[in-house]
Amino acid sequence: MALLDHAEKLTLSPESSNQEDIEALRAVGWSDRAITDAVQVCAYFNYINRIAQGLGVDDEEWLDALGRSIK
Repeated sequence: MALLDHAEKLTLSPESSNQEDIEALRAVGWSDRAITDAVQVCAYFNYINRIAQGLGVDDEEWLDALGRSIK
């Protein structure tokens, strides 16, 4: 759950992320590799979403508001 909380923080308020967050993830057992991978995946999806929003791309009709398939 700690890693998901960190991903949410990176999405909603990235400027508040700091070294203490990384230390807390390490303290509950996450490796530096896992933390790096999670941060990169989170950042990539945020980046792609901002591009789509900036270009006015509409959501796919087969997705709900949370991105889940509704078919």
